[in-house]
Formats: sequence, structure tokens, C-alpha cells
Amino acid sequence: MHIEKAMVAADIIIEYEDGSIVLIKRANEPYKDQWALPGGIMDPDESIEETAVREAKEETGLDVEIIKLVGVYSKPGRDTRGRSVSVCYAAKVTGGELKADTDAKEILRTKDILKMKLAFDHNQMVEEYFSKKK
Repeated sequence: MHIEKAMVAADIIIEYEDGSIVLIKRANEPYKDQWALPGGIMDPDESIEETAVREAKEETGLDVEIIKLVGVYSKPGRDTRGRSVSVCYAAKVTGGELKADTDAKEILRTKDILKMKLAFDHNQMVEEYFSKKK
């Protein structure tokens, strides 16, 4: 029996009160130069919620508070680096200053996110987030 270990990641939908969502332009492969939700791989010494908060801070400069779970995404092939499972959270801004950092080349606040082509399966995450808000 072959066992392939999966990476565990967190992705974060950060929504401002005006309805705009924060996106990062990826600085690295896979999906270099494409827009994506902030997020990244869980470190061995943290919970998945801590990963979400850390990645939000590292990539966007924002302090966030997790509001709710959006979903868990594990479809084979969702990440070209190998098997991965992503836990997507919705979060609100509690502080910090919006600026691209670490793996983010640029940063964007947009209300037109549903019209954009995003990296990975982030379009599915965003669509499910908005469908659950109704």
C-alpha cells in the first residue's frame, strides 16, 4: 500500500465592512503572478487557526480574527506541489496595515472578486463563502 502524505494549509477570506475582499498576487510558483486568497502551509507547531492568522499577517500586514469556517478543500490535483488539504476561513480585520509582504507580490482590495480568475480552487472557496452569506 502506498501512502502519500498531504500538506495541510489554511486560506483566508478577509472581508472589510464595505464588502471588499483582500487578494494577494503570488510572488512564487505555483500560480506565480496570479491573484489568490492569502494563505499557506501549516507549521508543525501550530493549529490550523493559528496558520490562518499567521499567514494573513505575513502576506497582508493585517491582524485578523476568524469569524467562521468556510469549508475544507481536498480535491486531488488542487495544488501542483502535491496532495494538499486546505481549510478556508472567513476573517475580519482587527488591526495592522494593508501591505504586500513575504509571498505576496502585490495586494488588492476588490468588490469584483466573483468576476476574477483566482489561483488554486480559490474561486470555489469565494463562491461558497458568498452563497452561505445570503
